[in-house]
Amino acid sequence: MTSLSTKLSELDKAGKPVQVGIIGAGKFGSMYISQSFRTPGIRLAGIADLSADRALASLKRTGYPEDKYDATAKLSVSEGIKAGKTAITTDSAALIATPEIDVILEVTGNPSAGIRHALLCCEHKKHIVMINVEADVLAGPLLARKAKEAGIIYSMAYGDQPALIAELVDWARTAGFEVVCAGKGTKHLPEYHYSTPDTVWNYYGFTKEQLDSGDFNPQMFNSFLDGTKSALEMAAVANGCDLSPPSNGLNFPPVGIWDLPQRLKPTSEGGQNEKNGTVEVVSCMETDGRWVFNHLRWGVYVVIKAPGEYQKECFKQYGLQTDESGWYAAQYKPYHLIGLELGVSVASIMVRGEPTGQTKTWAGDVVATAKRDLAVGEKLDGEGGFTVYGRLMPAEDSMSISGLPIGLAHGWVLKRAVKKDQRLSWDDIEFTESAQAVAVRKEMETIFKAEFKAQKINGVNGHA
Repeated sequence: MTSLSTKLSELDKAGKPVQVGIIGAGKFGSMYISQSFRTPGIRLAGIADLSADRALASLKRTGYPEDKYDATAKLSVSEGIKAGKTAITTDSAALIATPEIDVILEVTGNPSAGIRHALLCCEHKKHIVMINVEADVLAGPLLARKAKEAGIIYSMAYGDQPALIAELVDWARTAGFEVVCAGKGTKHLPEYHYSTPDTVWNYYGFTKEQLDSGDFNPQMFNSFLDGTKSALEMAAVANGCDLSPPSNGLNFPPVGIWDLPQRLKPTSEGGQNEKNGTVEVVSCMETDGRWVFNHLRWGVYVVIKAPGEYQKECFKQYGLQTDESGWYAAQYKPYHLIGLELGVSVASIMVRGEPTGQTKTWAGDVVATAKRDLAVGEKLDGEGGFTVYGRLMPAEDSMSISGLPIGLAHGWVLKRAVKKDQRLSWDDIEFTESAQAVAVRKEMETIFKAEFKAQKINGVNGHA
C-alpha cells in the first residue's frame, strides 16, 4: 500500500487524474467529499443525488473549496471536468454514462438503487465501489460475477468495516495463518433488536447540536443499533472471505480486545464459536449495561492460530495477547474512518487493478425478522424501521426457508400474520417479480440453488 500515493502523484503530474463520480451525498458520501480534493491524482468529477440542494449543502458543510464546484448545478459532468469543477446532477444514470468517469462510488444505501447502478456500471464499463452493503448482500454474489464478465472491478469500500476485516483476513492468510474468526465491534444489547426510529436516539445519546447538523438519519442509525447493519456487514465478510456465519445468527458476545483469542475460538478448545473460520460481532456492552473493559466498539479484528510449537513460542516472545493455551492470538484495528478512507479503494482500483475486498461466493444472507407481531395487511418498512430487523444466516439455510432478504423487506404488504422474532419468507408477502431488484435476486437464488445442489452431490460422491 505504500506506493499508492506515489502512483497517484504520477498520474497528477501527467495530467491524467482519476475521475470519480459519487452517487449519494449523505453521511458516508459527505465524509468522502470532505477528503476528495486533498489527494493529488484524484478528482471528484460529479455528485449525483436526488436533491441537488442536498449535494450543495454537503459541499458547503464539509469545507469543499467554493472554486472547485459548480454552485449553479447547471454544468454537465463532462463540462465540469473541462472547467475543473465538480458537477452536480440528479441523474445518476447520466453520471455513470459520462465517458470521462473512471470509478463510481455507490453510497445511496438503497439496495434497489445499488443493483441498478451496478448493472449500469457493467453496461458503461465503469469500476464500482459498492459502499451500499445492503445491495452487496442482496445480490453482490451475482453482481460481482456480472462485473467480472463486463471487465470492470467491483469492490468493497475501504474505511468501511467489511473491507478492513477482509484486509486483516488477507494479511493472516498471506502470512500463513489459519483464520479462526474475524469481525468487528459494535454497541449492542439484546433489546436493541426491537429499537425503532422513535427510540434510537435514547440509546445513542447524541446531543441536540449533533442531531441538528443534518448528518443523522434516524432510520439509518437505527439499522446499526438493531443489529441489521452488523448482520449485513458480516454477511459481506463471509461472502468476501469465504468464512461461515454462525448457524443461529450473530451472538454479539461482550468481549474486550484482550479476550478475543480466548472467547472467539471453537467450543472444542474452550471458546464459544461453533468452529474455525467464522464471523462474529463483539459488543462493547455487558448484558447488564456496563462497558466492556478495553472494548472494540469502533474496530475490527481477526483471530489466528499458531500452526506449530515454533510459531506459538514466537507469539509469546513478541508479546502477543493470546488465549490461556498460547495457541490463539488476535490482531485488530481499533478504529475505522469510514468515508474519510474511501480514497484508498479508488487508488487501489486505478493504479493496481485490485479491489479492496470483493464478494467471492454466497456464504451468508440476511433475512428480515419481525420486531413485533405483524398482522395481515401491514406494510413492511425495511432496514432500521418499525417492523423488521435483519438476521444473519448461512445462505443455504436462507434458501431452505425461502427467506425474505432484508434488502427487499420494504413496501411489501403482508398476506400472512408473522410472530415476533419469526423470520419472514417470500410466501409471507405480496410482491411483484417484475421489479428489477427482485428479478436480480431471484436470478441469483436460482443460480446458487443449482450450485449448492451440485456441491452436495459432489461432496457425497467425493466421500463414496
